[in-house]
Amino acid sequence: MSDLLIISGAPSPAAPTGVVVSFVEEHLRAAGHRVSVLHVRSLPTLSLLTEDLRDPEIAGAVSGVLSADGVVVASPVYRAAYSGLVKALLDLLPKKALRGRAVLPLATGGNQGFLVAMDYALHPLLAAKGADQVVRGEFVLDRNVDSPGAAAALEAAADRFTTALTPRLRKVS
Repeated sequence: MSDLLIISGAPSPAAPTGVVVSFVEEHLRAAGHRVSVLHVRSLPTLSLLTEDLRDPEIAGAVSGVLSADGVVVASPVYRAAYSGLVKALLDLLPKKALRGRAVLPLATGGNQGFLVAMDYALHPLLAAKGADQVVRGEFVLDRNVDSPGAAAALEAAADRFTTALTPRLRKVS
């Protein structure tokens, strides 16, 4: 099918964003896609923050984004902004790195007021990296990540994402 990359800004696997990433990863794999997860927390912090593209792990992360057919960007929202680690990684990408790729933003946060981070913080960041096919993402309240409602919303988002991949895959074939 397709090669997908999930960029996870989760501080740990058990954090709400980590739970969301695991759920979406499982759903995309079940649909037959090849899925890689890039846990930004596992990248060498000094190399990430100093934009050291000579570091093999940093270079591999950038290469993974550039070679993916579609990218999911999952981040916790703190004080109405995405994770600084996610921003640091996206800042390493070339200006138009996300052009022509389906991109699915996902976010988790402590209250509904943080929903604005999707439209006013994350979308502009993705657009600055050339994302011209941003699929309507999902914001999940931290306390609801294990709820049936969140599962249904995340499945729907993942399905919108895979539908958006179809035109790109036809062009590549």
